[in-house]
Amino acid sequence: MTLSTEQSTNVVVVSNSSDNPFAIDIAYALGQLEEIDDIISMKQFMNSEFCPRFISDENDMDNIGHTLDGKSVVIVSTSSHVKSRQELAMANLIIARSAKENGAKRVVLIEPDLFYSAQDRGPRRDLGETHFERDLKDIKKFDGQPFTAKLYAQMLKLAGVDTVITVHNHSTSVQKMFSDVFDGDFHNLIPYEIYAHYLLNSDILNYGPQGEGLVLCAPDKGARDFVKAMYDTLDLPKAKFIMLDKERTDERKVEITLHKESEHTFEGLDGASVVLFDDMVRTGGTVVKSCKFLQQINPSRMVFALSHFYASHEGRERMAHPAIGEILTLNTLPTILNRDEQGRLRKKMVVLKIEKWLAQELGQLLGISANSREANAYKIDMSSKNPRFKRKIWNSDELVELKNA
Repeated sequence: MTLSTEQSTNVVVVSNSSDNPFAIDIAYALGQLEEIDDIISMKQFMNSEFCPRFISDENDMDNIGHTLDGKSVVIVSTSSHVKSRQELAMANLIIARSAKENGAKRVVLIEPDLFYSAQDRGPRRDLGETHFERDLKDIKKFDGQPFTAKLYAQMLKLAGVDTVITVHNHSTSVQKMFSDVFDGDFHNLIPYEIYAHYLLNSDILNYGPQGEGLVLCAPDKGARDFVKAMYDTLDLPKAKFIMLDKERTDERKVEITLHKESEHTFEGLDGASVVLFDDMVRTGGTVVKSCKFLQQINPSRMVFALSHFYASHEGRERMAHPAIGEILTLNTLPTILNRDEQGRLRKKMVVLKIEKWLAQELGQLLGISANSREANAYKIDMSSKNPRFKRKIWNSDELVELKNA
């Protein structure tokens, strides 16, 4: 994707830290030639208070407070090991206000893993909308807590953010509430085509030409729509779709069964390739139990595919279990690209890097016409410890070539 000089100068990409590689790659994909730290200074006072400054010509006395007139300022926000999500969230607010008070016509927040989404409802029935009927037990879980997701949305809006872009947000409550606060200018993007392209063109799965021997699995009813959309995107009419059910019997205990509404049973699925899709993983306990439950199929391949990988050390240890053959994830949490962060899982992990895809989606939302739009705009990160690693440059353009070699 390439933009004209005029288009690229009307879009300013910054981040809440000057060395955010995810933000740098998005800026580069949009044609921004300046480094982020040449655009904005992340100044901090001696008392530790944050005071960013968009850098301007020190001799320009005619455009004070108007250096961003007519521009769209894009704040790219991801997690890091250096700053807490609270610090990063506050930085987003202050940068947005700085942009608006210096003339920006539009402020866009790109936050692939939307902060505070886990705090998506409160201690009363009217605090949050869910796809299920909230019972007393669910409401009690939030007793004494704030409905922080709504607070975050309202603070972003107050600070000057006009548009919020995220990736595969799992919460019905968050999606509805952000859409309300931002008058519909909230975009929950899911890269179905990226997952599909990799699954169809790599050697991660075994299946017939029409999907014979391929099973897509939703871990619960909440994931059904996402997995059904994946099923439709793959366009393999003989693939099967199954849905599991999980009942939490304790804070860290779940029981896995085949959901009564599952389209298919386990009958005739022996030896199939199975892909279990989900939006995120934290402790890894539920996904391991689900994969162990799916061993009844005696799968030839067992792949766990997800969007947000922020498992703890405990989670990584659990997911080293042989019931999970491979893990396919996005880099919405960029630290997952670090081999130390992957730990032993690097032997069975593939990370799909989506910065260019996000840049293209952003360009479309901003009404920017690109001279070219790249199909399958992602790159692949895989450790050489993975048995499927091939010693050549891995990117999406070469997948078909590798499969047919």
